[in-house]
Amino acid sequence: MTNKALRRLAPTVALLAAGALGLTACGSSGGSGSGSGGSDANAVQSALTKGGNLTVWAWEPTLKQVVADFQAKYPKVHVKLVNAGTGNDQYTALQNAVQAGKGVPDVSQIEYYALSQFALGKSVTDLSSYGAKGLSKTYSPGPWNSVNINGGVYGLPMDSGPMALFYNKKVFDKYKLPVPTTWEQYLDDARKLHKADPKAYITSDTGDAGMTTSLIWQAGGKPYKVDGTKVTVDFASDQGTSTYTKVWQQLVSEHLLSPVPGWSDQWYKGLGDGTIATLATGAWMPANFVSGVKNASGDWRAAPLPQWQAGANASAENGGSSLAVMQASSNKALAYAFLQYANQGAGVQTRVKGGAFPATTADLNSPSFLNTPFPYFGGQQANKIFSESAKSVLPGWSYLPYQVYANSIFNDTVGKAYVSSTPLSSGLKSWQDQSVSYGKQQGFSVG
Repeated sequence: MTNKALRRLAPTVALLAAGALGLTACGSSGGSGSGSGGSDANAVQSALTKGGNLTVWAWEPTLKQVVADFQAKYPKVHVKLVNAGTGNDQYTALQNAVQAGKGVPDVSQIEYYALSQFALGKSVTDLSSYGAKGLSKTYSPGPWNSVNINGGVYGLPMDSGPMALFYNKKVFDKYKLPVPTTWEQYLDDARKLHKADPKAYITSDTGDAGMTTSLIWQAGGKPYKVDGTKVTVDFASDQGTSTYTKVWQQLVSEHLLSPVPGWSDQWYKGLGDGTIATLATGAWMPANFVSGVKNASGDWRAAPLPQWQAGANASAENGGSSLAVMQASSNKALAYAFLQYANQGAGVQTRVKGGAFPATTADLNSPSFLNTPFPYFGGQQANKIFSESAKSVLPGWSYLPYQVYANSIFNDTVGKAYVSSTPLSSGLKSWQDQSVSYGKQQGFSVG
């Protein structure tokens, strides 16, 4: 993802208009919910030959060119691309349309952390009958696992966010700091940097749900377990959470984290003037550096994500979206054809050229992709680092089927640890308790 608005919304997205189990699959006017040609892989080519109209809700900017190319290749198909808002804004509009039974698009961009909420509510289509299950080797493990929910495939991965550490080489060189290979070394760098320059911090963090869960994921944590409507939320005894909290609590307690909110003007300024020295985030970040931190071009580099255990090779995803076919679509086969083109076919290259980070293994491993120099990073071939990270994403991570809600209460629970004496562990326990309570209210069996 390269849209800064995405990252601003991801950790703070508000509660959807209704609970996850309240989602309903209402048919839209103008056709059968089964779609053109039925749920048959052979129907996809027939749908392209016949043509028709599709409405796609998405905010990702590179899709504009993909739509133009798709229509040029299939002139009988007309695609209406609608930006219904980013993240929460679109999800709320989508939820309202589903409940009203009208105005539902054929295709929608849905971030990985939110997809299960729509899948469980049967608002998006299981694409297995179109042959989607056979695409497992097409995508890197993290994104592929994110679209596989309860035995079905509810979207095709559009991009991915394997994590890396972006660091200001100019600052690290000035203070003779080693590029950290472990989080303990990262903590040591944080102390040395802030002591040398009290205005400088190793990173900015005022409480971010997406960052927290990604680092727990990398630490091997599995605080969420989901089996249909049976859910377990357990940060209190999860070992990965404990590993993360041990280091991050010290960063918080010793005031080693910049209090500047992410994606604010001050944040961009800090990245530019060296007072924020690193970012641990997804591989979609480079385009944001180029557009938002122009004055620091040449100062920054990418490095592998520090490890929780020396010598380990573990990563996690941070961000990323799928394209899903809505259950209410009257043209599902044609909609799936668009998904294939955009997320598996020629559209992938179009999007990569536009700055998107791919989820497809062929592109992640291609010499042209791996050897691409990044002028902003001093000519570094940073995709080699990102590609290795994608291969090292730990399997088995699950998001809650109401993660959208859970993220919306993060600042009222865990966030208190950043502005008071509340320990992170207590904040996480509070997040757990409120997530459990909400899940039960929505009809889930939660333990």
